Formats: sequence, structure tokens, C-alpha cells
Amino acid sequence: MAAYRRFRNVIRIGPVQVATAYDGRGRDKHTAACTAPGCGFAADYDTRAGAELAARTHRCKA
Repeated sequence: MAAYRRFRNVIRIGPVQVATAYDGRGRDKHTAACTAPGCGFAADYDTRAGAELAARTHRCKA
């Protein structure tokens, strides 16, 4: 079953979107996900800076 997340503070850095949401235990998690077709990059980070750094350094393979 997929987790339902309500994202907030969403920004776009190139093709990557960075957003903040609560995980299942109520802690902040920061997600970076590439929106390019066929890329498939997505990762969760504990800090917003980590997610934004991943978005800035991401290079699409698609």
C-alpha cells in the first residue's frame, strides 16, 4: 500500500522537485524527485539542504 503524503514547501530545481512532508512517525522528511519521463530518481533526506543539494547535482540518465 502506498503512503499518502501531503507535501508542502514545494520548489523546482531544473527537472527535480523538492518538497517537505511528514513521515509515518510525524517527523519532517524532505524528498527530491525528478519529473523527467523515464528518469525514476527519487530520494528522501533528513535535511532540506541535503534534498536541495541532490536536486542541484542530479543529472538525468533519460
